[in-house]
Amino acid sequence: MTAAALPELPVARLVVWRHGRTEWNAAGRFQGQLDPPLDDVGRAQAQHAAPHLLAGLGGQDAVVVSSDLVRAAETAQALTALMGVELRLDERLREHGMGAWEGLTRDEIADRFPDQYADWLAGRPVVGRGGEETAAVAQRVLAALQDLPPVEVAVVVTHGGTSGRLIERLLGLGPDHRRVFGPLGNCAWSELARQSGRWRLLRHNHSAGPLPEGAGTRRASQDTGTAVLPGTGRQPGPDPAQDADAVG
Repeated sequence: MTAAALPELPVARLVVWRHGRTEWNAAGRFQGQLDPPLDDVGRAQAQHAAPHLLAGLGGQDAVVVSSDLVRAAETAQALTALMGVELRLDERLREHGMGAWEGLTRDEIADRFPDQYADWLAGRPVVGRGGEETAAVAQRVLAALQDLPPVEVAVVVTHGGTSGRLIERLLGLGPDHRRVFGPLGNCAWSELARQSGRWRLLRHNHSAGPLPEGAGTRRASQDTGTAVLPGTGRQPGPDPAQDADAVG
């Protein structure tokens, strides 16, 4: 679907911010529309990122709207506390519903639903899982954005899968392009602006950088979403929750 078919939005600039880390993210467990809270690292990520996001707004008239799931709302509150503005909560910004996969790890899904898992790894539609269709996720997010007030910029605090579906829809990318962009890491953000009638991706998976020493129970790499083991400077390997469709 092309950008010309998109509904007109009352804002011309979007900052799409993924929530901070949860224990389920760290374990590679699919959250979907279940509601685990931020862990200590996730809270530290939100507090670390919020001043950077605020500085990037450049004093423009802004609104902050968040998924009502607690991991997103708590992340958003770190920013609204600095801005002194009211946080808008909207259930239409919730994560992509994953049906039978919610609450399971990758290994559990591969064991119980091997055909579905193979389709997911290949980027094909997953049949029989339940939950939501990709197009429906993008549609509900756009409906939420249409209801925003006419301001210069909106910070949209949401989830890994939902952010991906929104960005793809704004850029006119179809199902064959699902893996063109990597996923947002925990507490990373992307920025889009409408220019000459089209949406343009200005930056993607941007972050505030590594957490300061002592923030959270473990330091975390914002760019990759992987944890740094205390006292080693080593990363234990890719966080399985950072895949584009892991919908954190």
